[in-house]
Formats: sequence, structure tokens, C-alpha cells
Amino acid sequence: MFDYQAPENLLQNKVILVTGAGAGIGRAAALSYASKGATVILLGRTEEKLDTVYDEIEAAGYPQAAIITLNLQTAGETDYCNLATSLQQEFGRLDGILHNASILGLRTPLESYDPTIWQQVMQINVNSTFMLTQALLPLTENSDDASIIFTTSSVGRTGRAYWGAYAVSKFATEGLMQVLADELDHNKNIRVNCINPGATRTNMRAAAYPGENPSANPAAEEIMPLYLYLMGKDSKEINGQSLNAQ
Repeated sequence: MFDYQAPENLLQNKVILVTGAGAGIGRAAALSYASKGATVILLGRTEEKLDTVYDEIEAAGYPQAAIITLNLQTAGETDYCNLATSLQQEFGRLDGILHNASILGLRTPLESYDPTIWQQVMQINVNSTFMLTQALLPLTENSDDASIIFTTSSVGRTGRAYWGAYAVSKFATEGLMQVLADELDHNKNIRVNCINPGATRTNMRAAAYPGENPSANPAAEEIMPLYLYLMGKDSKEINGQSLNAQ
């Protein structure tokens, strides 16, 4: 999977939603999916960043993308229902969802962790992911080959000191993926998996490891083979797995 060579038409005519699409791994994934023929729905908080990715997709001659601005920290059930209704009317289905958006929170002992920031991390990394998945699931059921991908982390598999709410949120993400994958195991048209991107040259990585040389880590574009593999038909039999991009 690390050396997966995606066919040029891997995602032809697919409709794929990417959260946190304005920068980092989300941006790289959106461009990768578009390059393989997908119509990509760019979801994020900052319209300016989404516009930039939209323009990159358009300049490359890929299928026209769509932009949805949504603040995952403040969005509620009504917002997600309205989003689902809008996508149903515009596209009729979803062939893929990449849950990429998340925040780091604090790197500090649990004893001194700010409860307000804890709730922000859990809201964006877990609660919004659940609510968005729940709202959009009927749209994936309209697809004959849909993939739902969650983003995990090594600290969401084995707890590590000072990773606080971020680590706990990724443990929850792993659990959410496993429960949903098991519930949908009978549906051979939908698969659900996690990707651990690993150390990647992103702003979040720089915030977590301020003393690290960023150039020591691969750029987001370099870890895309697994993102393409899990979104395309070659992974049709993969369900309920937590895989490493590196």
C-alpha cells in the first residue's frame, strides 16, 4: 500500500467529501482525489483556504470542486442535517468521506489540562465526526462503492504522557470506526477504516514538536498512496482496519 500506484481513473465520477480540506493532509488528499477523477467537496472553517484549494483544482483541469464552510466546533445537529439535505439535492450520493479535520489541544499533564480546551478537542475530533457521519450515512448508502476514512494517531492506540485530549479523542475515533465498521459489515458497498498518517510535515506536527526539523518528515503529498488505496475500488474488501500511511 505504501507504493500503491493508483490508476488515473481510480475515482472517476466519484463524489468525495474531505474535512479540514484547506491545508495540510486535507488539502493534499483533496488534490489527490481530484487528480484521479473525483468531484471533491471541500469542507473547512476558513473560506479563504478552501478557495485556494478550489483554485488549485480548477487550474489543474480536474473536475470542479465544491466548497462548504462549516465550523465543527459550533455546528449542531441542524447544521449537519441541512448539509446532508444540500448534498442530497446537489449530488444524490457520497462515494467517500475523509474525516481529516482535528485539533491538537494542549501538550500538558492531565492534572493541569484546561477543561474548556478538553471539550473543544473532543467536540471537533469526536463529536462532530460522529454527527457528520450520522447525517451523511444515508448518502453513502446510495453509492455502489463507498469508503469512509477516519484519521487516527499512534497516541490513539497506546496512551502517551502529556498528549491529553488529543490522544483520548483518537482512542475514541478508533472505537467509532470499529463500531461503525461492524454495524456495516453486512453492507458490501460501504467500508470503514482508519488511517494513521504518522509524522508528516504539517502545522499540527510542528506545534506538537516545536524542536523538530520539519524537513525530516515527509510532505503530506508523499503519504497519499494509502489515502488513494482506501478510497478506491482496490480496497473494497478492507473493512474495520486501522492502517499506517508510513
